[in-house]
Amino acid sequence: MIRIALAATALALSFPAASQEATEMPGVADPTRVTAGTYAADPAHTLVGWEVSHFGFNPYFGSLGDVEGTLTIDPADLESAKVDVSLPITSLSLVSADLREHLLRPGKDGGDPDFFGPEPGEARFVSTRVVQRSDTQAYIYGDLTMNGATNPIAIAATFSGAGTNPMNQAETIGFTGVAVIKRSEYGVSAFIPVISDEVKLTISAAFEKQE
Repeated sequence: MIRIALAATALALSFPAASQEATEMPGVADPTRVTAGTYAADPAHTLVGWEVSHFGFNPYFGSLGDVEGTLTIDPADLESAKVDVSLPITSLSLVSADLREHLLRPGKDGGDPDFFGPEPGEARFVSTRVVQRSDTQAYIYGDLTMNGATNPIAIAATFSGAGTNPMNQAETIGFTGVAVIKRSEYGVSAFIPVISDEVKLTISAAFEKQE
């Protein structure tokens, strides 16, 4: 047993650099890594999750993707940051294909659809104000346009990482965020209150710097 322990220790001491390199992450939650400029949303790695209460039994959730848009940011003046992003409602991802079809199907007999209908427009968020809470947290206030209606919302945002993407060498910064909206304010009021009016949005966003 002693010989095995000594051998393991010797092996670990022989490769300290390799071990450290293997665990080093490209992105680190270090605000000093962020440089001023305009960043484009990475559509493959930006998601908006949504959650509603289903009959009071349990939360039901899904996600939206294919986000496009920009973030303009200056670390020396975070409250001047601007966000303008859009995402297609048709990017809805759910475990149940039947439920996805329900959310996007036309109304019966020419009536209004229960939810979005088969050809919904994009949802778009445009920031109007940023209030910095700390080096890594801020409230992002803005207007959310969806389903033909526009309403103000607030996103509690947290900086989650910055660095160079090893796949494409793009300077990248990431954020997470949480917001709550009322779907009835966007004309999506079917089955309220047994399916909750309040919808929790959970955002995971990556932005890549533009040359």
